[in-house]
Amino acid sequence: DSTPGGGMADSETDVTPIIAALSPERLAAYGRATADDDVAAVRLYAWNLAASGALYEALSVAEVVLRNALSAQLAVHHGNLPGHWYNDPRGVLTEEAHEDIAVARARVRKRRHPETPGRVVAELGFGFWKFLLARRYESTLWTGHLRHAFPHLRPQSRATAHAAVDDLHLLRNRVAHQEPIHGRDLNRDVVTLYRLLQWIDPEVRIWAVSLSRLPHVLAARPV
Repeated sequence: DSTPGGGMADSETDVTPIIAALSPERLAAYGRATADDDVAAVRLYAWNLAASGALYEALSVAEVVLRNALSAQLAVHHGNLPGHWYNDPRGVLTEEAHEDIAVARARVRKRRHPETPGRVVAELGFGFWKFLLARRYESTLWTGHLRHAFPHLRPQSRATAHAAVDDLHLLRNRVAHQEPIHGRDLNRDVVTLYRLLQWIDPEVRIWAVSLSRLPHVLAARPV
């Protein structure tokens, strides 16, 4: 059975060893969602894995596109000043942002790669980019530069961009930590994800949609 979550357990399957291996505690949330039907809980768990995998793929595209769009605008803000934008010669970034950048640069060095802007940008987490859209940067970064990362957002509201990225950051963390997502409105999450890509580049959104397994996976939810 190639259906996401399908073929793993049916009414004749003894799921006791599966529950023991995964742990009753981990499956408790799935049991509550399936009226404590062990077989149904295991099937829902399998579907949750499939949905998380498909979402992780789509979120990975969104994260890369977002960080590159914001990094490009930060480079414009930096202009011809010495160093790179993450050296923050204008003194705009917070102490927390500087700490994140220091960690990212250390990771690049640990891999014994030459430090390049692209490698540093790739090491900065989703949370770093989300916080660049926070209210504290409204006048220093958003108004003059970061809003241009979202040329198709109308009106160009920092709060709107931040809210979307915040939702996706929370979803990404749940997916990355293998937490239950079956209780979320995942269709709404998908709309938010592709809306963000639309704001940045409609052609990229079309390409990302063409790659996605999400419609098939989400439609195959067992309960």
